[in-house]
Amino acid sequence: MKRIALFPGSFDPFTKGHEDIVMRGLRLFDEVVIGIGNNASKKRYFSIEVMRELIERTFDKHPAVSVVTYDDLTAHTARELGATFLLRGLRNTTDFEYENGISQVNRYLYGEIETVFLITSPNFAPISSSIIRDLHRYGQPVDNFLPYSLSELNKLNKEN
Repeated sequence: MKRIALFPGSFDPFTKGHEDIVMRGLRLFDEVVIGIGNNASKKRYFSIEVMRELIERTFDKHPAVSVVTYDDLTAHTARELGATFLLRGLRNTTDFEYENGISQVNRYLYGEIETVFLITSPNFAPISSSIIRDLHRYGQPVDNFLPYSLSELNKLNKEN
């Protein structure tokens, strides 16, 4: 049986820290599905379509990585995809407190799901999507934090 992991998140934007979790996840799982979820409590900075395109380009040489978008509970999406693992990155104890509750609910909803936490690589620990959004919003360079070029992102954002 294939070991499929769903890596869910809003990925607004998808960072080098996220990329690192996916690449490390490929050592553990046969497939990693990056799931861009629609979080009703968050207004997106970059469109889901743009992020999907950029993430797909980032992993175009990795056939074991795919990207989906979803507007449902993560546990339901995992079940539909045949994923029995959720892959999550933890930067700090605050992330753990937040993710722990979510993992318990996902297990309640889908008993076969296991959440696997990977501790963020030290060089990516200070990076968060919200910090990158703030930097970008105020005209600061963010390319060092992203696995794709900002000009590519801006071009796609204008097309969508």
